[in-house]
Amino acid sequence: MFENLTNKFEEIFSSLTKAPSLNEAQVDEGLRKMRQALLEADVALPVAKKLIENIKPRAIGQEIIRSTTPGQMIIKIVFDEIVKILGDTKSELNFNAVPPVCFMLVGLQGSGKTTTAAKLAKYIEKNNNKKSMLVSLDVYRPAAQEQLNILGEKNSIQTLPIVKDQLPNDIVMRALSAASLNGADVIIFDTAGRTQVDLSMMSELKEIKSLAKPLETLLVADSLTGQVAVNVAQEFKKTVDLTGIILTRLDGDGRGGAALSMKFATNAPIKFIGTGEKIEKLDVFHPDRIANRILGMGDIVSLVEKASEDNDRESIKKTEANLKAGTFSMEDYLSQLRQMKKMGGMEGVLSMLPGVSKIKKQMDNANIDENIIKINEAIILSMTKEERLNPKIISTSRKRRISIGSGVDSATINKLLKQFKMMSNMMKKMSKGDPKGGMPSEIFNQLK
Repeated sequence: MFENLTNKFEEIFSSLTKAPSLNEAQVDEGLRKMRQALLEADVALPVAKKLIENIKPRAIGQEIIRSTTPGQMIIKIVFDEIVKILGDTKSELNFNAVPPVCFMLVGLQGSGKTTTAAKLAKYIEKNNNKKSMLVSLDVYRPAAQEQLNILGEKNSIQTLPIVKDQLPNDIVMRALSAASLNGADVIIFDTAGRTQVDLSMMSELKEIKSLAKPLETLLVADSLTGQVAVNVAQEFKKTVDLTGIILTRLDGDGRGGAALSMKFATNAPIKFIGTGEKIEKLDVFHPDRIANRILGMGDIVSLVEKASEDNDRESIKKTEANLKAGTFSMEDYLSQLRQMKKMGGMEGVLSMLPGVSKIKKQMDNANIDENIIKINEAIILSMTKEERLNPKIISTSRKRRISIGSGVDSATINKLLKQFKMMSNMMKKMSKGDPKGGMPSEIFNQLK
């Protein structure tokens, strides 16, 4: 996420923070490079100009020039201004009306509206304790209504039954009646998209909005389309007065132009970001956390939240107890591997850590295989319970059996055993109060 922009900003900040003091010429050069990096990341020109205009007066002020850590102060200034551009604070969904509350999703075809509708319903159920009903108004795209129904059935979300050849306006009225009868708190309308903005599409959306009277009109936009997404957002804002934006495919967006430009271009807050295909991959948009990630400072808060959400609390408590007792076993290690896999693997975890670009470069240079988690999991699952609790008993003949069961050679099994031994020794030291932490280089090398 934002990899290209983050790399450029880290290079710029690196040169600024190394300087013991800064003069106006150095600051100007840094700002010039920032502007260039923003434009290369497909950030809209007015946004890039505004950002630099806001940063410059503060960056060349006497507080920076005389500061003992001028580079760090500039990073803080850039962070503050990016947060302002992104929207200052997270924006909550509006439920302030008599149920059923209507939400309307709009956007171009292929932006991910239908999948996002199901994700949003699941999010509302989990975080707001409200029952949603999904309604497809896309009577044009083949099997669009069926697709939403399948997503609903698969994820235990109520959907409005399909009535063949019924027009969008009639579907809206039927949905309002049905929701009142079945006790739905929220109706999520998945509207039809087009390959491009056109008059008939906008006219239909206006009619739907006048009938449904949605509290939220949310644009679903593909962040990978960059400046195109920003232009589309402006068109929808003019027609249906957006209350918020959901950016999809942000996990694949190496540039970040759409995220940085959307709020500025529409004055509509980004409310959610889609970071994967799975139903739970819809995250609240926190401007400060995104600014941290853009500037290469990671997102530790989101990482901790993700860990607490995704991982089995009982398993975590058990592992913690074993660590305190200094009895770290293969069972505990397997639990840790599975937790990391749930959080998106090594790449998913590393993407939220500070200095991510440097870590990723180190991983790339070391040829670390992202599949190592799956491989190690397969090896451990091929062991007996006795072997997992006491890996010291794993002899050559046992390794042959484990090799057949896991589909890997003995050398790979030896690597895991060596890695586990070092990890176990480190955990024992920590359980005895040894303050030395971090991953030893030997363990890092074992990941190759």
